[in-house]
Amino acid sequence: MSTASTGAARSRPLLTLIAVCVSCGLLPASLTGTSVALPDLGSDLDASLVTVQWVVNAYNLTFASVMLVAGSLADLLGRRRMFTAGLVVFVLCTAGSALASEVVVIDVLRGAAGVGAAMVLTAATALLAQSYDGAARARAFGFLGSSFGLGLALGPSLSGFLVGAWGWRSVFLAHAAVAAAVLLLRPALKESRDPKAAGVDYGGATTFSGALFAFTLALVEGPQLGWTHPLVLALAVLSVALMAAFVRIEKRRARPMLELSLLREPKFAAVSLMPVLLAFGFVCLLVFLPSFFIGVNGMSSSRAGLTMLLLSGPVLALPVVSGVLTRRVSTSVLLGVSLLLVAGGAAWLTVLDQDATTAVLAGPLLVIGTGVGISFGLLDGAAVGSVDANRAGMAAGLFNTMRLTGEAVAIAGMGSVLVSLTQSNLRGWSGGDVDGLANQVVQGEIGAAAKELPAAQQADFTAFAADAYTDALHTVLWLLAAVCALGAPLIMRMLRPAPAAEAPAAADRDDTREPITMGETS
Repeated sequence: MSTASTGAARSRPLLTLIAVCVSCGLLPASLTGTSVALPDLGSDLDASLVTVQWVVNAYNLTFASVMLVAGSLADLLGRRRMFTAGLVVFVLCTAGSALASEVVVIDVLRGAAGVGAAMVLTAATALLAQSYDGAARARAFGFLGSSFGLGLALGPSLSGFLVGAWGWRSVFLAHAAVAAAVLLLRPALKESRDPKAAGVDYGGATTFSGALFAFTLALVEGPQLGWTHPLVLALAVLSVALMAAFVRIEKRRARPMLELSLLREPKFAAVSLMPVLLAFGFVCLLVFLPSFFIGVNGMSSSRAGLTMLLLSGPVLALPVVSGVLTRRVSTSVLLGVSLLLVAGGAAWLTVLDQDATTAVLAGPLLVIGTGVGISFGLLDGAAVGSVDANRAGMAAGLFNTMRLTGEAVAIAGMGSVLVSLTQSNLRGWSGGDVDGLANQVVQGEIGAAAKELPAAQQADFTAFAADAYTDALHTVLWLLAAVCALGAPLIMRMLRPAPAAEAPAAADRDDTREPITMGETS
């Protein structure tokens, strides 16, 4: 082998790692970063709260819904092929969102971009698993977890600067440009498939996607139509029925799209549950806080993005630190502590009001970011390392479906609670359409809502609406704190080491896995 060939062989895993980490950091940034652009987008396109909400919800919903299908297709058709196709879809739909002049068109394009994102993420993690082995694989997935956290955390801050400098369309253009740049690394990626892949579980895919869509739509429409409206109740019933059908279908398949038996393993279930809990305590804040800062505190988009760095800053550095800490502290303790920090920080953040200064907000935001940063460097490697590498696409699909489903449900659910509470708090205002005003307030457009009222009422309404929205957000923060505080002991218990008598059996199960060497393909 020539020196040049040897160098190329050695560089391929590194280039794969770069392509995977950049693309997988971009995907969550496209979720949280877009939240900063929503007030300007809604105002520019004269869009309602519901249609603006779907700019975020459509992306997250399709991202989560098709994750399992994308993982199966990546195993069947080839991981590099799926990765490339997903990036192309993401680039075209995201660039199209920047050029669209109707919010409904943006909603549709964002949904399609979510499909591309699912294709990229499942294929990317499988490519990474095929490129590294042993300790190197653990380090690679540590970088992957950090990049995902980096994207979640930096999305609002970078988007705030973009919106302030060039407007909301620049956010979509920037995301499309980064994805297009990753495509240049395609020749360095090594194709691989799962030789045991048997096809796509279309029945399972349809029922799961339908259940998640119906549930999310019920959450979004609940505050608008009323929680007892026939359509909302029908959607809730449909969601339960489809999820029951999904479980039944998966149990009957010889090789299901979602291996439900994995969820009976306490450690795997705990690792998969962690991002769901963090979605309530962290991702929701990445989506909700920018609108509050802009609409209630009167911050510019740039300043709101800068303030969000207090929340995201620790997430950038601590995943690496947590990897070092695992040498002295058990993973169960680290994850439990991380949830307690998020819970404490969310409770502390109730100091937030329309007059809160950066100094007042710094403490709680940094505490929440610290808790999240500790966990982000540990989860991805633990999840993918629990299954055979040849089925890495399915493993990635399962873990990331849990992560993204949690985010979709948390954002839609907490958003609905926030709207409902704001509507209730505004009932004391005697003039105007309370529900319509609440939608504008939650969208961060208190000033625009006030302008629709007589001039003599505008100042009083602005103060009243700011108090109503602040009180609603405080209630949501207490709910987020409770979810994480109750989840901490549960996670620690599930991750508790197995009794000594069970250790040999566990070791035997590990020995039956096929080893995979650096650069091996299926």
